[in-house]
Amino acid sequence: MTVRIGISGWRYAGWRGVFYPEDLAQRRELEYASHQFSTIEINGSHYALQSITSWRSWYDTVPDDFVFAVKGPRYLTHMLRFRDETAVPALANFFASGVLALRRKLGPFLWQFPPNYRFDAQRFDRFLSLLPRDTAAARALAGQHDARVKAPWFATREQRTLRHAVEVRHESFLTPEFTALLRRHRAALVVSHAVADWPYFEDVTSDFVYLRLHGADALYSGAYSDAALDRWANRIRQWASGGEPADAQRVGPAAARRRSGRDVYCYFDNDKKVEAPSDARRLLARLSAPQ
Repeated sequence: MTVRIGISGWRYAGWRGVFYPEDLAQRRELEYASHQFSTIEINGSHYALQSITSWRSWYDTVPDDFVFAVKGPRYLTHMLRFRDETAVPALANFFASGVLALRRKLGPFLWQFPPNYRFDAQRFDRFLSLLPRDTAAARALAGQHDARVKAPWFATREQRTLRHAVEVRHESFLTPEFTALLRRHRAALVVSHAVADWPYFEDVTSDFVYLRLHGADALYSGAYSDAALDRWANRIRQWASGGEPADAQRVGPAAARRRSGRDVYCYFDNDKKVEAPSDARRLLARLSAPQ
């Protein structure tokens, strides 16, 4: 098992001179951030298809042991919402855009659904069924891309399992039927903490745990207190060891304990006042301290 603590995105104007040195060239921000943390979420892929040039550049910029989490397109999660057959070519376009060029540095895919998206078991089962479980399936899906991908690339020969995590923001998902679906498809529920009217639950539904911490005082803002970070560190240790916190908030049954442990990915998204990188460092220090 591996615990990775990082940040959601890396290009924020307000971070210059606070997290990033004043004299650091903007093109070197990812390089700098990737030497502070072992993982970062790529947010740009949520808003538009990225080019193979970008995917290759990101791969080349970060250290060998670094891992990206990749945010799935909002065109799929917020607009199409997997309502009809147009979801297949759109998903194919995403995997044909070059994401597989991240190779061994490709971590989980994050699929974030909007607050007005209600749980529909049939539609969600279809969505999860479409997600490729390994690179071979991703290449086969990418082959169905359409003309919107100007320079398709999915020629990797690597054979790897692909992981998927799902973040939901409507209370209708607070049902055992939803977490059972995630388990059936081996997808992780995103443990999403925010000062917002979003559901919070901690069901473990896969062989890894994915956390997003959106801020302590306001949405995307507010540093986490020492006590809060102590609590997160303790929960991460328990998930990583293969168990669950005794007070875990679940809607379904507890997961079976894993003797081999679990990987844990945790991303700070409280970026407005440059609290994300600071909080990530503070949590890392707690997890690195001897017990």
